[in-house]
Amino acid sequence: MVGIRETRRLPYSAAQMFDLVADVKRYGEFLPWVIATRVRSDSETEMVADMVVGFKSLRESFTSRVAKDRPREIAVHYVDGPLSDLDNVWTFREIDEHSCEIDFAVDFQFRNKVFQALAGQYFDRAFRKMVEAFEARAQALYGNNNSSAQIVA
Repeated sequence: MVGIRETRRLPYSAAQMFDLVADVKRYGEFLPWVIATRVRSDSETEMVADMVVGFKSLRESFTSRVAKDRPREIAVHYVDGPLSDLDNVWTFREIDEHSCEIDFAVDFQFRNKVFQALAGQYFDRAFRKMVEAFEARAQALYGNNNSSAQIVA
């Protein structure tokens, strides 16, 4: 399995960051490689969504069930698609009313060994681009709050 975990301190509330991450239908507006999303169902505690991701001529779609515990946690459970496994959890911890700590962990494995090998080579770089995209989206939506993101060891 390919995976990564990172903790960041951001100048936004846990609720703001939870809402940004939970807004799956807008991912195509700011996340690299997300071509389309479709939310099949959505409630306060659970969402089922389809996502099409691609790079150049490669395109894949997958379905996930998203468990939501606002504003503390979002857990993504793989339902169907090109993966054989996916574990993705976002944890949001309020530091004060203007900042939070986010813990992001993702582990996945493609069924296709070629995709898995490519993912292993490029995952770290792709992950960094996605993190930057979420941070830029937060700044666009919520402003700067006169602070910058920090990676927490």
